[in-house]
Amino acid sequence: VESPAKAKTIGKYLGDEFTVKSSVGHVRDLPKKGLSIKIAPADPPESGWTFTPSYEVSSGKEKIVEDLRRAAKSADEIFLAPDPDREGEAIAWHLGEVLSDVTKGKEVHRVTYNEITKGAVRAAVEHPGEINLARVDAQQSRRILDRLVGFKVSLLLWKNLPYGHSLSAGRVQSVALRLLVEREREI
Repeated sequence: VESPAKAKTIGKYLGDEFTVKSSVGHVRDLPKKGLSIKIAPADPPESGWTFTPSYEVSSGKEKIVEDLRRAAKSADEIFLAPDPDREGEAIAWHLGEVLSDVTKGKEVHRVTYNEITKGAVRAAVEHPGEINLARVDAQQSRRILDRLVGFKVSLLLWKNLPYGHSLSAGRVQSVALRLLVEREREI
């Protein structure tokens, strides 16, 4: 699960046959420095472009990942249960990736529930699913856009404005600003 408090509550609901651990949110991200996204023509080229992110374990998460790896290595099955939204789906996918070498040959399940009650949690564990890759792709697309727009536009701000070094640009703000500028030019 994502939070230590949820892990404690869910651990009580599931009993001693389960070890419930927390990832404390995301465990991997794009490196802080550089673009970290490989942009290349798709195959075939007329179908567009591919954007391949390079992830690393987030700074400060090394001990958490190592603890999760130890727990996964000694487990019979692994149930990934972050929140049931696109961020949670991405967290489950990233956990699956960082644990993949210690979970080989073991069943890895995706568990979702909309309320943290004993009945809901037990039902989710009894009827697990799989990671929703469409949600993972949605989260990755958002993250890639954050990096591409933020990285590229922020560099322009830093170079072209006297106070630009204290500014950063995001995928939403940058588009909104462009709409405002275009409208102002029309006026």
